[in-house]
Order: sequence, then C-alpha cells, then structure tokens
Amino acid sequence: MIEALVGFGAVFVLALLRVPLAFAMGLVGFVGLGLLRGWSASAASVAQVVYETGFAYTLSVVPLFILMGNFVARAGLAHELFRAAYVFVGHVRGGLAHATILACAGFGAICGSSIATAATMSKVAYPSMKKLGYADYLSSGVIAAGGTLGIMIPPSTILVIYGIVTETHIGKLFAAGVLPGLLCAALLMAGVAWITWRDPTAGPAGERSSWPERLRALQGVWGVALLVVVVLGGIYGGVFTATEGAGIGASGAFFFALARRTLTLKVLFEVLAESARTTAMLFTILIAAMIFAGFVNFTTMPGDLKTWILGLGLPPIAIVGAMMLIYVILGTIMEELSMVLLTIPVFFPIVLQLGFDPVWFGVLIVLVVQIGLISPPVGMNLFVLSSLLKDVQMVQIFRGVWIFVVALVAALVIVLEFEWFALFLPALMDVK
Repeated sequence: MIEALVGFGAVFVLALLRVPLAFAMGLVGFVGLGLLRGWSASAASVAQVVYETGFAYTLSVVPLFILMGNFVARAGLAHELFRAAYVFVGHVRGGLAHATILACAGFGAICGSSIATAATMSKVAYPSMKKLGYADYLSSGVIAAGGTLGIMIPPSTILVIYGIVTETHIGKLFAAGVLPGLLCAALLMAGVAWITWRDPTAGPAGERSSWPERLRALQGVWGVALLVVVVLGGIYGGVFTATEGAGIGASGAFFFALARRTLTLKVLFEVLAESARTTAMLFTILIAAMIFAGFVNFTTMPGDLKTWILGLGLPPIAIVGAMMLIYVILGTIMEELSMVLLTIPVFFPIVLQLGFDPVWFGVLIVLVVQIGLISPPVGMNLFVLSSLLKDVQMVQIFRGVWIFVVALVAALVIVLEFEWFALFLPALMDVK
C-alpha cells in the first residue's frame, strides 16, 4: 500500500515539474517495479508491455477510427453538418448555438475526439455566431461544451481504450454511449435556452429556412450518415467486430473524401501524418499507464483499498458516486486520458466487487472526462479555444462554459441514478 502511494505521489511531483504525464507514469512504474522485483524483471515487464501493446490486434481499432475521422473532416463535412443543423433550428433564439451542438454531435459520430471536434467547430461555427452578434461567452462556451460530445457519441477513443484496458466489449460500450450522448446534447441545448432566456441579446435568432432549403442541406450529409449507420449498425448488430467496423469506416471515409474531390496527394499525406501523430500520442500514454498499472497491481494497494472501502458499510452507489467526485476534482488539474488510465487499476476492481456492470461504469468515466474537458482551470477544450479564438479572452470562455458544466453534471447524476439508461441498448445486442 505504501509503495503505491509513494508511486502516485512521485507521478504528481513529476507532473508539477512539467514532465509529460506519460513519461512520468512510465518512469515511476519502471523504477517502482525495479525496486520491488529487481531491475531485470522490471525491464522484462516493460519490454513485454511495449511489445504486446504494439502488436495487439484489438488496438488497431484506434488508428482506424482516427483515420476515418480525419478523412471525413478533410472532406468538409463539418461545414455541411453545421449548415444542415442551422436550417432546422436557426430561426429560434440561440439557433446558431443549438446548431453548433447538433453539428458537434454529428461530427463526433465520425471523429471520436473531443479536442478535434472543438477545434473544427471553432473554425466553422464561431465566424457565423460572431457575424450575427452572439456574445463571445456563449459562442466559445457552446463550442467547448459541444466538443465534448465527440468522446461520448460512438465511436469514442476513450471508450475504445477503456474497453481494451478493462477487457470490456467495445461494441457494447459503443451502444451504451448512444442514449447518454443524446441526453448530453439535449441538456447542453437546454443550457443554451437558459442563457438566451436570461440574456436574449447573447444569441439572437436567425432567419427561418424553407423546407426546400432544409432538404437541400440534408443532401450534403447523407453519405457520411450512411457510413456511420453501416459502421455502428454493423458493430451493434454483431455483423462484424469493432476492429472490422473501424476498417470498413476508414475505407468508406477514404472513398467519401475521394468522391468529393478533396483528397489530393498532399491532403492524403497530411491525413496519414496527422493520424500517425495522434495514434503515437495515444499509444505512448497507454503504454506508460499500463507500465504504471503493472507496478500498482504488484503492490497490495488494490486489495487493501478494496477491503477498506467495502468495510465502510456504505451503499454501493454512494461509493461509485464518491469515485465520480474524485474524477471530477482530478479532471480540473489533470489531462483526462492520463487521469483515467492512472486510476482504472485502483477503481475498476472495486466496481466489479460491488457488482456493477463495467459497461455502465465506462459510460460514467466518459461523462466525468467530458466534465473535466471544460472545467477550469485546465480543461483541455478551453485552452484549445483560447489558442484558436485569439480575440476572445479566457475569462469570457470560463464565463460561458459554467452552465454547460452544470448540464453535464446533471447528465452524470441521471446515468449514475438510472443504470438502465446506459445499459438498455447493450442488453439488446446478441453478443457475449
């Protein structure tokens, strides 16, 4: 127990010294194993983790879904998604903000990354909101919050990695993310309605579009909508595995971009390079976290902590609620993926011991990651927007995002209280 606590403390100290968290976790895990088991055993363990992670077939789903998202993004889909959403809801107060959330949900269905969704929509939606006279705090806040939908609505990078680390069925995790994702979108739109009710000048209404205009706008997104239905529907229906679905999705996205004549050799190279960089970053964090997890599991901490928590006599749901509170607090000071990978070895065995479904817990994990992405002071989406929207002050971004933090906390409470909300669709899947 003491060894693990010292290890966690060392990771946080290195992080405060601005050592990248991936390197901090890997270094502490290697040194910790070396001190406990011997340096030869530690080196062999690290080598095995690197080899097995690099050659794991199931992990190929990560670069393939990243590649799919990059192909479709380069095809200009984000603009057409935003346009399609705007012609339907743009005439209501805060219509552009509502359209941004809907477009983020659609883009998240092929992207799987929160940061990429927020960055893309900042280029697509912000100029339109600025032109119509939207308040900066609403414009920036809704883009930051809408971007978080990219990791809840499948395919989700976080759900994939969670499924791999905990050996939970990825297809069921994807199915479990659908209803909570729609719930998050609805609550974020409720946040927009509340802001514009209190301050009507923050989000003026746009012009009403005719039905012929709406039908024309839908024509631009039917291709990718079909791609999403085929990929996710095939995984959900058990026609193919998540890895096979990712391969089909990446191939379909390639031909989609090719058909739209946006895929030059230069663009193809940029897409492949960007996908490789993102994959390398994720694998570095994953490998480091697994090295550190190996050290933690070798200590007595997981067993001791499980015994102590179960001995408190608290209701199981209260224990999970306390875990979520810890995640929310950590999310304000840590990078989200590293936070999840750092804590799963400790919390996951307790959740299983309490008798909860690992699929449901995975959805809760994503919800707290969403909250962390837009929680000051270090929410990643906030800094992405601050770097892209040069004329918007950080204080305005902080001001605009708080109501959406409340909305996501409400979604967390709902899914925490009503387990079936996440498990309804997975229960219908004909897989083991």
